[in-house]
Amino acid sequence: MSKLACVFPGQGSQSTGMLAELAQNFSMVGETFEQASDALGYDVWDVVQNDETGKLGQTEITQPALLTASIACWKVLNSEKEIKADFLAGHSLGEYTALVAAGVLSLDAGVKLVEARGQFMQLAVAPGDGAMYAIIGLEDDKVEKICAQIAEQTKLVVSPVNYNSPGQIVIAGAKQATDLAAIAIKEAGAKRALPLAVSVPSHCSLMKSASQKLESLLSAVQFAEPIIPIINNVDVSINTVPAAIKDALVRQLYMPVQWTKTVQVLAREGVTDIYEVGPGKVLTGLIKRIDKSLSAKSMNTPQDF
Repeated sequence: MSKLACVFPGQGSQSTGMLAELAQNFSMVGETFEQASDALGYDVWDVVQNDETGKLGQTEITQPALLTASIACWKVLNSEKEIKADFLAGHSLGEYTALVAAGVLSLDAGVKLVEARGQFMQLAVAPGDGAMYAIIGLEDDKVEKICAQIAEQTKLVVSPVNYNSPGQIVIAGAKQATDLAAIAIKEAGAKRALPLAVSVPSHCSLMKSASQKLESLLSAVQFAEPIIPIINNVDVSINTVPAAIKDALVRQLYMPVQWTKTVQVLAREGVTDIYEVGPGKVLTGLIKRIDKSLSAKSMNTPQDF
């Protein structure tokens, strides 16, 4: 019996004008954005469609916008196809989308939570003080070793933060140390070290102060038990108890996203088909690199459904 997993994208999958075609075909897209807009107090759809000032790139706006867009796709998917997802997972921010999809949080609570998460992250590191690089074509252990050496030399933070697929890893930390690590990684034989256009260095220890604020906020938010099992980013495990889910979300802010292992666990659990539900096709590409036996498909245009 083949199993289905649905996965939700993280930051970097947003784009101005996303879901415009889907909204023309399905009224629930607009309704989902209206609900999020009411919760946040501004017009999220307008920001997503007409972003002339670069607002969509600010992490406290990116996060609720992406979560809303992915939940809109999730609603369309469930209305158009008779599916029963056996597992859910999300990449970083996408884990919060999975929590909304699994009934742990309402959409209103979800968008407010990730807006605050984005604000905490933005405040943790001053603009320009952090950096992230995508490293392509060097073994994980070599990247880890170089980051540790540079961190030791400079006494500054730099570490692997996203294990995206074999041969693709993201590093983050203080700008000076991360720039140096990227140079050393290239010299060690990496095909590419690409600086990422991000406003904060996510999932490294510079996010500790943000995680403390998040922990305090989460203690006041009511979580329900998930109706669909969710594999988390940090431990690559399934938590059903709200306190354990919250604990993993707090650690997720300053610990690496284990995406490669997440996909490998899905395959071991008997998953054969994966839908990437939300804007872009980033996860679909990564899944195919991690395990070629899996069928992966992005779901965000009318044709996809």
